[in-house]
Amino acid sequence: MTAARRLRTALAALTAISALVVAGCAHLPFAADKAEAQPPGAAASGVPTRAEYRLEIQAPGALRKLLTDYLDLARFQNAPATEGVNDAELERLRRAAPAQARALLETAGYFNAEVTVERIGTDAAGLRLLRMVVDPGPVATVTAFSLDATGALQTAAAAGNAAAQHELDTLRARWPLRAGDAFRESAWVQAKTGTLVRLRADGYAAASWRSTRARVDAVDNRVTLEMVIDSGPLYRLGAIHIDGLSRYDESAVRRLANFAPGDPYTEKTLLDFQERLQKVGLFEGASVELDAAPASAGAAPVLVHVKEQPLHQTTVGLGYSGNTGARATVEFTQRRLFGSRWIAHNKLALGPEQKTWQGDLTSYPLDGLYRNLVSGSTSHLRTNGQLLRDWNARIGRTQDTPRIERLYFGELAHARVDSDVLTSQADAASYNYQWVYRDLDSVLLPTRGLTASAQAALGYARGTLAAAGAPTLDARGPFARAYSRLTWYRPLGDAWYGTARLEAGEVFAHSAIGIPDTLLFRAGGDDSVRGYGYRTLGPVVDGVVTSGRTLLTASLEVARPISPAYPAYWWAAFVDAGNAADRWIDFKPALGYGVGLRWRSPVGPLRVDLAYGQQVHAVRVHLSVGIAY
Repeated sequence: MTAARRLRTALAALTAISALVVAGCAHLPFAADKAEAQPPGAAASGVPTRAEYRLEIQAPGALRKLLTDYLDLARFQNAPATEGVNDAELERLRRAAPAQARALLETAGYFNAEVTVERIGTDAAGLRLLRMVVDPGPVATVTAFSLDATGALQTAAAAGNAAAQHELDTLRARWPLRAGDAFRESAWVQAKTGTLVRLRADGYAAASWRSTRARVDAVDNRVTLEMVIDSGPLYRLGAIHIDGLSRYDESAVRRLANFAPGDPYTEKTLLDFQERLQKVGLFEGASVELDAAPASAGAAPVLVHVKEQPLHQTTVGLGYSGNTGARATVEFTQRRLFGSRWIAHNKLALGPEQKTWQGDLTSYPLDGLYRNLVSGSTSHLRTNGQLLRDWNARIGRTQDTPRIERLYFGELAHARVDSDVLTSQADAASYNYQWVYRDLDSVLLPTRGLTASAQAALGYARGTLAAAGAPTLDARGPFARAYSRLTWYRPLGDAWYGTARLEAGEVFAHSAIGIPDTLLFRAGGDDSVRGYGYRTLGPVVDGVVTSGRTLLTASLEVARPISPAYPAYWWAAFVDAGNAADRWIDFKPALGYGVGLRWRSPVGPLRVDLAYGQQVHAVRVHLSVGIAY
């Protein structure tokens, strides 16, 4: 074999081996990945024909966002390289875009929109540029609607049942899409859902739409709505079934239900029952629901699920108040004191400015939503150069209904106030009534509604007053006390919210009779007149602020979210005014105003306020958590 022939044979063998190796590698994972990564339609030279492009949409703002979010031609311009759109696909998307855009615009109520899409060259970055021009035309409006019913609701209304006729009239009156309103698919769906939820909540738990139709006159941009709702049966409440109880008696649950078997079902009835279970202090969680099987509509079982609190619980905490500073707290709760149906709760709070102990015994729920109450407290408070020491003991009853809380109690009270120039102390025995009313969209984070509280007391008091260089005054006699507080919440439009507060009180007694300081009034602090220290506003005697027999404070505040992206964080501006005095003729309001930040947390609002007290010419920071009622 010649050298040339040997060379040709070696080259042929090498070529065959290379072909085998390449064929084998094609089956390896990394090789497969590389093959799949090759874009469709790639030329032999390895240069892809992927078309990169940018779409401009000329349309009114809200419609532009709708098209940008849902139009295929808009969405695919941001596709990753591995999902790139080639020239043929881009042309298909361009041709399909006008029809798809018109379909999207119809959901917003525009049935005569004109849409064009053109390729207009390339932009500065070399991307192929397309432009969509949208003329939406007039929006379609609702010209009329009809809302009829079938089932038990219609049968009862036709028979003259006033409650059923009122329910049907209310559904029609509250139908959101009225004549003249713009028709939008989202509003149409929301209106139907809200109406169905409302009827189910009002006793017809199996209600459903029998038919709904929106008749569109695209030529005249008019829409007529026709709806028929099937109410199903009117549900009535049946027996209560409870699960989750092991430590506490069923009576603690059943006595919180303010309904009886046979009463008409409403969602609010069960939600109020659930709220009372959550507040009673025995359960970590509670839920109440209706067994809505149509076969049992005449006596639908009420299903109660509870998760019990432990019999004994100790809680240790640290806190801070803008009124009294830092504090450490220890709380102990015994939920079956000596095996009885009483809950015992003790709380000790220690801080540099204030030291308090509070203890109470509360019975399990009784008939009529009442509970018996025995309580006591003692406190040492240093503020504004004075030391207040007080204690009280109470015995009474409390009642918690869906909107109203009532408290009746007899009280023994003692208070002593020491300052550099004055010492006063007094004792009182009184009978008291307290009332709280709430009508709010949210108890924790209200934005609409009002709260009102009132207190009244009749009693007998004895007190002494000693001033440096003056004889001690000692007098006794009857007294009466009245106090009220009203808070109003109101949305103001465009994400603005307003809060107004009015507070007033008076003690009626002969001027010589000493009244315990805790039954008198002072102003100033986080929930009073901001810009002034806690209890620093009141009548001044020998240069010392004392407690007065009259009180009047008021507050106006506006607030709104800082940004739509962070709806839980608000800023606020406010004006407060008020004071306490011994007589109305001596009343001189102190003014405070400023700005603040709000965090609407799941457990209530956290407020930080920077306030200027006009009377003291100073700026003060106030920190508070929760809502004062």
